[in-house]
Amino acid sequence: MDLQAQLEELKKSTQAQLQAIKAENAKELQDLRVKVLGKKGSLTELLKGLKDLPNELRPVVGKQVNEVRDVLTKAFEEQGKILAAAKIQAQLESESLDVTLPGRKISVGNRHVLSQVTEEIEDIFLGMGFQVVDGYEVEQDYYNFERMNLPKDHPARDMQDTFYISEDILLRTHTSPVQARTLDKHDFSKGPLKMISPGRVFRRDTDDATHSHQFHQIEGLVVGKNISMGDLKGTLEMISKKMFGEDRKIRLRPSYFPFTEPSVEVDVSCFKCGGKGCNVCKKTGWIEILGAGMVHPRVLEMAGVDSEEYSGFAFGLGQERIAMLRYGINDIRGFYQGDSRFTEQFK
Repeated sequence: MDLQAQLEELKKSTQAQLQAIKAENAKELQDLRVKVLGKKGSLTELLKGLKDLPNELRPVVGKQVNEVRDVLTKAFEEQGKILAAAKIQAQLESESLDVTLPGRKISVGNRHVLSQVTEEIEDIFLGMGFQVVDGYEVEQDYYNFERMNLPKDHPARDMQDTFYISEDILLRTHTSPVQARTLDKHDFSKGPLKMISPGRVFRRDTDDATHSHQFHQIEGLVVGKNISMGDLKGTLEMISKKMFGEDRKIRLRPSYFPFTEPSVEVDVSCFKCGGKGCNVCKKTGWIEILGAGMVHPRVLEMAGVDSEEYSGFAFGLGQERIAMLRYGINDIRGFYQGDSRFTEQFK
């Protein structure tokens, strides 16, 4: 077969092979291109035969070689486009999107249950004319204990063993230091002091279902002229009804706190059984919710307040305890573990 016939045969066979290549075998296209048009390809090998042709045939055959190269180059390009389009179409068909389907719901976060309880309590007290005051979590021993009538050798400190950074710097065990600092700055010529101080507190404790080495408190303080235990009871009744229902009643039991005198534990009538006795109230009909009392005269005197002219009451409640009672939560650790299955229950 002469060179011209070989060129024609190469063109036809290559075109036939191109038509047979399918989209899923696109690599065959590149392999065939190298085999035919590459430096060591079939067309290059035929070009070597030009030197053996008579001089008068070389221009004719050379022109034919260029035409075959151009035709095949264009054929490879067109087949490449066809294969690429076929691949995209196959992908579209296999990964089709049904625009009539409803969209996927995007999960939206929510406020942590402790934040919700804290903000609810703050709103109640703001409506009663109280101010909300923040304080330091890292506190001085002087404000955390001594200003709360707990000198360094007082045995009641054992109930609030905490984490010490130095001999005089510690993580606060209650939010009461905020009350002492606010008492120092308050101008009683402008009226009584009415404040709450929400925040996180720390105590050395065992992590179990009902205790944690850190938890949250909201302490309240009212100091003014002619403040009585009756004012304290009225305030606590308001809080209990707002938090647990209008039918709730409270009772005060004698207790001891170094910074109040007299001191009381405050119980609320069980909101589950109505006082008949159940597993929530341990068959007593009452649930302990907070501690309170009249501000100890010595606490007032250390703040430079005349205890003969002024009196006051203070109380402290825990957001975790309120939330556990209201929502039937039986393990305090759930508040801190960051499990979305827990937090999503309180949207």
